Amino acid sequence: MEDSNDSNHHSLQKLHCSVKNYDWGLPGKLSHVAKLSELNSGFQFDPMKPYAELWIGTHDSGPSFLVSKDGEESVTLKDWIFKNPDLLGDKVVQKWGSDLPFLFKVLSVGKALSIQAHPDKELARRLHKLHPDVYKDGNHKPEMALAMTDFEALCGFITLEELKAVIHSVPEVLGLVGDANADLVLQTSDQTDEEKVKPVLQAVFTHLMSASKETVTDAVNRLINRLQTESEVRPLTEKELLVIRLENQYPSDIGVIAAFFLNHVKLNPGEALFLGANEPHAYLSGECIECMATSDNVVRAGLTPKYIDVPTLCSMLTYKQGIPEILRGVSMNPYVNKYIPPFEEFEIDHCTLPKGERVVFPAVPGPSIFLVTAGEGTMNTVSPEVYELTEGDVLFAPAYTEISVASESELHLYRTGINSKFFEES
Repeated sequence: MEDSNDSNHHSLQKLHCSVKNYDWGLPGKLSHVAKLSELNSGFQFDPMKPYAELWIGTHDSGPSFLVSKDGEESVTLKDWIFKNPDLLGDKVVQKWGSDLPFLFKVLSVGKALSIQAHPDKELARRLHKLHPDVYKDGNHKPEMALAMTDFEALCGFITLEELKAVIHSVPEVLGLVGDANADLVLQTSDQTDEEKVKPVLQAVFTHLMSASKETVTDAVNRLINRLQTESEVRPLTEKELLVIRLENQYPSDIGVIAAFFLNHVKLNPGEALFLGANEPHAYLSGECIECMATSDNVVRAGLTPKYIDVPTLCSMLTYKQGIPEILRGVSMNPYVNKYIPPFEEFEIDHCTLPKGERVVFPAVPGPSIFLVTAGEGTMNTVSPEVYELTEGDVLFAPAYTEISVASESELHLYRTGINSKFFEES
């Protein structure tokens, strides 16, 4: 692969991307990740095996590769960018060095992911130093999920008033947190005073998550038996139905009870959720585009067979209450919606281009990655070369490259790049 020169400055690079087969993924025959991976890299997926994540970027745990004209993988995107840092643009290199600051993914969620949070930069550095085998890098991991299908998640803590109702109506929660912690919640009056509420939430949630395996198993069994009995005489609430579903996926798991503490969020296609550092969440079902800072740091505490670190999770959380903000994007033109989270590292554009139409993505001072999720068309820059587009294609565009896209059938594509506000402010 050629080193940095003028021909690189406006040429697009096709990428082959890595796939992850975590056990929470959808089986190949139902998974968009499996289909996109097969179209992207040419391998045949197994219809019964789970396909969870397609990784697009430079993280060592799931690298992307440049593809030469004859279709051969030649070099990792990370190595190529490192040798050609000017492709990122000066401001990006000054801020983040010779690497992409974002990681772009597609997720196909068949069953709940772990109840988890991502550390801030300071904690990430500490955890990586202490446990490099578990916490693979020293970076923070703010992220945004943009729903491709109906999408469900647990995210952030319910309000103090809602938690009081849980303590009154879910005896199994009361049994696990204990009378003293329950009284602490019930006697806290001003839920708008975050400084007052945070230590109460932290004490109750830490006590819950630290319960012994035997106590949790007993509580979960009693909860499920009670709900099954009560379902014969009354309709169960949405949260109760969710809890039964989680117990089917992860029997005797503390995450089943912890779900009562967290907001159950439902996204329609085209809606997005952003998650800052130290916010508890668990994706539950559906398919989404996900973007985050380049990191794979996850602190888990339930709904998972993986390593659990309850003390770290409970000590790091912000304990903010209430439903998280849902982003619906800002219309840039008739075909493109832009989603801008409150993080510098990334933003996402979603483009739906009807057959026979054309759209231009203006040149920006940082790199972009494009992913085609449906349809066919062409893409070109100021260079004479025209790139054929089809589902599963992933292309890297250098900084300062204007991109023109034309559709031959209805075309769906996503672009991720550095947050526009970073360039406005810097």
